[in-house]
Amino acid sequence: MSKTSNMPPRPSLASLQAHAYWLGLLVLASGLQIFEASMPSLGPWFKLGLANIITLIALASLGPKAACTLAIGRVIIGSFFMGTIFTPTFIISLSATLAAISVMLLAWYLIPRISLIGISLLAALTHMCMQFFVVEHLFIQQSALYYLLPPLLVLSCATGWLNGALAEYITTQLKARNR
Repeated sequence: MSKTSNMPPRPSLASLQAHAYWLGLLVLASGLQIFEASMPSLGPWFKLGLANIITLIALASLGPKAACTLAIGRVIIGSFFMGTIFTPTFIISLSATLAAISVMLLAWYLIPRISLIGISLLAALTHMCMQFFVVEHLFIQQSALYYLLPPLLVLSCATGWLNGALAEYITTQLKARNR
C-alpha cells in the first residue's frame, strides 16, 4: 500500500484562498475589537461596533456560516487578548453577539434583498437589547437599568447605520476590484 493513499485529498486553490480571506477578516475583526475596547465609551456597554463591519463583509462575501464563525471567533480571541475571557464582560459580549448574529442570519434568509445597512441596524439593536437583558438577569437585577436603554438604542441606530453603510461600500469596492 502506498503512502499517498492514506493522505487526505489536497484542498483546491479556491478553498485555500477563501480560508485565507476568512482568516484575514478574523484577524482584522479581532484587532478592531481590541482597538475599540481601548477607546472611551459613550455609555455603559456601548461601543461603535467596528468589528461588526467585518462580520457584515464576511456575510456578504463568504456567506452566513463564515460570518457566524467569524463573529464568535473574534469575541473569543478579543476577550483572550484583553484578559476578559470567562468574565462577566465576556458573558455579556458573547451573549449579545450570539443574539445579534442570529438576527443577522434570520434577516439574511427571510428578508429578500435586505441591504447590509438593514442587517446592521437589526443586529445593533439586538446586540444592545441583549446586553441589557443579560446584565439585568445575571448581574444587577434592577429593572431601573432599562431607563438607560432608549438613548443607547438611538446611538445603536446611528452606529448600526454607519457600520452597515461602510460595510456596503467596502463590499461594493471589493467586488468591483475582483472583476
